[in-house]
Amino acid sequence: MDFIIGLLNNFTTDATQLRIAVILLSSLTVLALTMGLGFLLLGAIDPVRLRLNRMKHSTDTSSRMPGDKRESLSQHFIPASQWQNSTTLMRLANAGFRSESAQADYYAIRILSALLFPVITLFIVQSFPELTTEYTLYLLLATLAFGIILPSAILDRLIISRKRKLRHGFPDALDMLVVCVESGLGLQSALQRVAEELSISHPELAEELGLVNTEIRMGVERMQALRNMAYRTGLEDIRGLVTSLDQSMRFGTSIADTLRVYSEEFRDKRLQKAEEMAAKISTKMIFPLTFCLWPSFFLVMVGPAILGVLKVLSQT
Repeated sequence: MDFIIGLLNNFTTDATQLRIAVILLSSLTVLALTMGLGFLLLGAIDPVRLRLNRMKHSTDTSSRMPGDKRESLSQHFIPASQWQNSTTLMRLANAGFRSESAQADYYAIRILSALLFPVITLFIVQSFPELTTEYTLYLLLATLAFGIILPSAILDRLIISRKRKLRHGFPDALDMLVVCVESGLGLQSALQRVAEELSISHPELAEELGLVNTEIRMGVERMQALRNMAYRTGLEDIRGLVTSLDQSMRFGTSIADTLRVYSEEFRDKRLQKAEEMAAKISTKMIFPLTFCLWPSFFLVMVGPAILGVLKVLSQT
């Protein structure tokens, strides 16, 4: 507190203004902490969420995946009309956070992070009295910005990690979906079968396919459920598959043929991407060869000759 008063003394020396400033800062801090804790508490004691939990435990739905790896749809599904129009909800959905309190929890974490880092910095700065007031204010502003940006950066990393896992599992799911549909299963049954088979090797993609099947059983239109999966995952590959299926259903062509053609195109695309990555290897290896391998090679090959020359010169 004395440190804060000392900072305020650099701007004004009036005792009344100092008292008002301290009261305002204390009030804002308490308000921000209360709002952050309130968001977390409301997400935990939400009566709608508690009722849905009780319904989940009291009823046995047929949309549950084998191995009871999936929770109720009400815990993992927000209506598309809500999160498709919100950038934050879309990012949270892409990261795998689809509960009703996900957005409130995210904002609460950002608020607490924005308050926590400046407070920690304030306590640390007190151990360095040689720091000037201006430098201290810069540190507080920097830590405030860091506390605001950090949750968003972590969310971006979670999105990238989840998309990578979905992308790795999509080729297997596509091949299995082609086999299931060509063997005579309907699209809904094929999705359920693929979700069951991928529940261990690719649980993220299996959960998405299971959610599609559950939405269809709850009355959502089949193409809308597939579009919701494309929006939730944020992958261009899945969006392309949904577009192909939409055109197939609209024009009455065979779904099996559509999946077969898309599978071949997707396989060609993966091959082209692998060839592109292989073509870049020679360029990427220039810098390691130049700065790491070439000096060592030069030292091993030319070093003994140089030492021999120096020895001869020293004898003459």
